[in-house]
Amino acid sequence: MGKELPACPVETTLMLISDRWKVLIIRDLLEGTKRFGELKKSIGTISQKVLTANLRSMEESGLLTRQVFPEVPPHTEYTLTETGYSLKPILDAMVEWGENYKTKFSQ
Repeated sequence: MGKELPACPVETTLMLISDRWKVLIIRDLLEGTKRFGELKKSIGTISQKVLTANLRSMEESGLLTRQVFPEVPPHTEYTLTETGYSLKPILDAMVEWGENYKTKFSQ
């Protein structure tokens, strides 16, 4: 990674997943390997440039791997690493909290 990590573990976690797009990318990749186009379609309003930048950042951080298939046409697949999968409990807690919040405040 090459970056100096913060002393606070919460800050370290936020540094890696604080962008809303990264959390949505992780959400989608928890289901399994996906191609770039599948991620873009699933996430929706993200631009190709922003998705590419986030995927590169996440690969650099060790959260996912990228595999390029030199075919015609070429395609690329993204898969969470073990470190990326270790974020599942955090996303599960976010889902539970979000559902509780929606229930409480949508009445």
